[in-house]
Amino acid sequence: MISWNPPIGIGPLRFYALFWVLGLAGAYLVVQKLYKDQKIKDELFEPLFFYCFLGILLGARLGHCIFYEPAYYFHDFPRFIEMWLPIRFTPTGVRLIGYQGLASHGGTLGLMIALWLYVRKYKVPLWTVLDNIAIATPITACCIRLGNLMNSEIYGHQTSLPWGFIFQQNGETVAKHPTQLYEAFSYLLLGIGLVTLYLKKLDKLKTGTIFGIFLICLFGARFL
Repeated sequence: MISWNPPIGIGPLRFYALFWVLGLAGAYLVVQKLYKDQKIKDELFEPLFFYCFLGILLGARLGHCIFYEPAYYFHDFPRFIEMWLPIRFTPTGVRLIGYQGLASHGGTLGLMIALWLYVRKYKVPLWTVLDNIAIATPITACCIRLGNLMNSEIYGHQTSLPWGFIFQQNGETVAKHPTQLYEAFSYLLLGIGLVTLYLKKLDKLKTGTIFGIFLICLFGARFL
């Protein structure tokens, strides 16, 4: 069994936020390389990252607030403002606390809306964009799950297996399945598989195939 009680960050820097940034940076570099490889104009890439970043962040934030804490954020106007800004109103003043609460399914919906807006404005083929995003997304998803592990959140049921984690931050005294690691590892394998498929079989694949494989494998892994 593994006793798990890491610090949540170093000073004001939270490991969860660090993994988010690493995941987005990795996806940025991958899609940038794909755009160059596909000879898509450079000026069409930067707007894509801007749209994706805003879509993921706003979608993940609103997804958490609306689905998990609506009673808090819709209680009064100051709390409604907290839903949009990384602040907290306290009796002693306003504190900068960062976005504490992000939902991956909200981020996915936000990303889909952002990609639709991007394609409409810049006229890049939709399925090409979706294939490229599908290749890059597992990197971000893997990093986010590692951030969840550092936060000791979304773990599984009790287990007697030797790799079970005792999440001491949450007062746990028995080992639980580290489902964050299960997902992170599956996303890493998915990312490697999609990159390999792109490099070896792209000329034989119809556009949209990689995106379809990505959806089946990613949500299959989440279900398991």
